[in-house]
Amino acid sequence: MIVLGISPLDKDATVSIVEDGKILFAAGEERFTRNKQQDGFPAFALKQALAYTQLTADDIDIVAYPFLEAEQEKVLFTKNIAKESQVITQTDTSNLSSLLNQAERKKSVRTDVINGLKNANEKHEKGVLKQIFYKLAGTNSWFSKIVAKHESNKWAKEAELSFSQWQDELTSQLNKLGLSDKLRRVDHHLSHAANSYFSSGFEQALCITIDGYGSGLAGSVSIAENGKFKRLAEIDYPYSLGTFYEHVTSSLGFKPSRHEGKIVGLAAFGDPQVLTEVLLSRFIESAGNFKINQANNIYFSRYLASRFSKIDVASAYQNVLEIVTQNMVAYWVKKTGISNIVLSGGVTANVKLNQRIFAIEQVKQIYVYPNMGDGGCASGAALFFSPPKTFTQSISHCYFGPDYSTQEMETEIIANNLSYSKPEFLAKEVAELINQGNVIARFSGRMEYGPRALGNRTIMYHAKEVEVNQWLNKKLGRTEFMPFAPVTLFEARERCYLNISGAEHTAEFMTITFDCTEEMIQQCPAAVHVDGTARPQLIKRETNPGYYDIIKEYEKLSGIPSLINTSFNMHEEPIVCSPQEAIKAFLHGEIDFLVLGDFLIKHPKITET
Repeated sequence: MIVLGISPLDKDATVSIVEDGKILFAAGEERFTRNKQQDGFPAFALKQALAYTQLTADDIDIVAYPFLEAEQEKVLFTKNIAKESQVITQTDTSNLSSLLNQAERKKSVRTDVINGLKNANEKHEKGVLKQIFYKLAGTNSWFSKIVAKHESNKWAKEAELSFSQWQDELTSQLNKLGLSDKLRRVDHHLSHAANSYFSSGFEQALCITIDGYGSGLAGSVSIAENGKFKRLAEIDYPYSLGTFYEHVTSSLGFKPSRHEGKIVGLAAFGDPQVLTEVLLSRFIESAGNFKINQANNIYFSRYLASRFSKIDVASAYQNVLEIVTQNMVAYWVKKTGISNIVLSGGVTANVKLNQRIFAIEQVKQIYVYPNMGDGGCASGAALFFSPPKTFTQSISHCYFGPDYSTQEMETEIIANNLSYSKPEFLAKEVAELINQGNVIARFSGRMEYGPRALGNRTIMYHAKEVEVNQWLNKKLGRTEFMPFAPVTLFEARERCYLNISGAEHTAEFMTITFDCTEEMIQQCPAAVHVDGTARPQLIKRETNPGYYDIIKEYEKLSGIPSLINTSFNMHEEPIVCSPQEAIKAFLHGEIDFLVLGDFLIKHPKITET
């Protein structure tokens, strides 16, 4: 059976083609339009998918879409928001002022230098009138309740229009392709559960899904066993940890649904205890579930951001996210006795959260779907209708995008009048260049599926100098608080990371952090965050021989089994897809060398000197 999965059209539109449980092709529309998190019908990605798999629309048996009919979605979220209104009315917030005063006394003045901030005490301050409004709308017991209800109702109206718009576009585009009668819909969180379970290799698993919104929910807990799902708990929208984290992202001056990783980076510099009790007062926790009081009131986080330092606000939000999620997962692990955890949903892009879930005493193995956000729902929905025949086989890679021929690459090199060679021992020569202090971009094979660069569209550098976080980010036009992530030889994993057993598979996809060993901290300071953690990609030779060989040759030269791996793209652009885009980014970023397939290209600035 051949299933075409199409992710939600509201952002990061993605296509996946699955045949009998095997992903044949998967890629986001952004890679072809060059517009980050491209919304709308993924026409370019679909065209590429059909061409790559040599299929036509007639060959498709099912078109899978991970949302219900627009009217059904409306019924679900309208009912939930009406119930939320009662919770807001009944919840006592009279202790908030006292908690905020206690938080004020916990503040401290810092002199640390934090790259990307003017100073360690920087707040996201606004004008006086805005700050007064934020305080009233966010913390006043009477007025904030009115605002919270208003914001939820406003969200509902916008969501109704959005679902109607994207449903019309989906139907229209499928009609043009003659595929509308093949459309099958699946509950959003079931598509998240399906992608994580069916690619995990676990016969039995506890599926945890956490995101912003999907089919009336913001999360779910299910048992998956022998290809079947049994839902145990539902986190009703608007009690959304996705919205919770989007609020702090926006309130600290970043783009929600895009820059949440910056909050994770900032959090490590702050003191979580300053505001943790304030934030926890918003949560109403029960057995394996929770509610968030005034969940859609963004003015609460904006008030905190204007009153407290960015790093303390970020640290508290990260800490509370971890506490609430750990409590929920630990409850269901203990209740079910299941020690294999699989995660999906946009919130599980939070690699520190995933480490904390793995730290739960009863959890023995963890796996996070590589494309955990809504883009991954395309494959999840497709896998739901076309599951694998056996449930103990995991995916070994996520190189599911397009690749390009040697001739296509050479043609593009010549068109740009670049100096190049075709070394007999490419990996050895590249390793020597890295060891000498050169920055190398690598473009080879099929493009990675999902948000992480995993070697085929990657920039590499040695991790011996911590200063690289400043100058390379500047060269690439980025502002980051996290260090670059490392790629590490699989066999060296225990030399570099603590407590990694049971998480090795998900670490192949750069979806979880670990505490680093002293050897890693000393040898690779550029890849270790201020809190002593790193987010590695473990690499096996059978997964990606060309990439592995470079790191292995570098280890022979330096004794170090890790390199920096950062995505091959310029700031705010998608990861490169084609040779043309690779060369453009290579030249614009002034990267020293480009590995384009079997070719090694010097940057013109080097050739000229």
